[in-house]
Amino acid sequence: MKRSPSFDDFEFEDFFARMSRQLDAMSRQFEETRRFRREVAVDLREETDSFVAVADLPGFEREQIDISVSDRLLTIEAAREESTTAEEDRYVHRERRSDSIQRSIRLPAEVRAADADATYNNGVLTVTLPKRAVDEESYHVDIE
Repeated sequence: MKRSPSFDDFEFEDFFARMSRQLDAMSRQFEETRRFRREVAVDLREETDSFVAVADLPGFEREQIDISVSDRLLTIEAAREESTTAEEDRYVHRERRSDSIQRSIRLPAEVRAADADATYNNGVLTVTLPKRAVDEESYHVDIE
């Protein structure tokens, strides 16, 4: 009768080496996923006449950032591509390639998107969205 191998039959060093390799591979996959799917943390402040959104976007250039407002939804997107390197550059380890991030935030009230203003300074994006007055774009209807 054939007996199945028990835990004692395994070489402990081989077992732990395999486990270490698997954990390293899982860790690399997690880091890869996290790097390409990260979200932007945004603070949204309400002022008397506007909403002000502040987001940290370090490492991006002004031209790489896109802001849109539609149906009370503020969307911030930023993308950068891999930089070109000279052929003689020899990397031992390289993680800085391309990156893209996106974040959409539901605004608590209607805004005048056409009058929005944005500044970008030292990796910090500030978007000011003037509130739409209640009587704007409303119409009086006469009763007959």
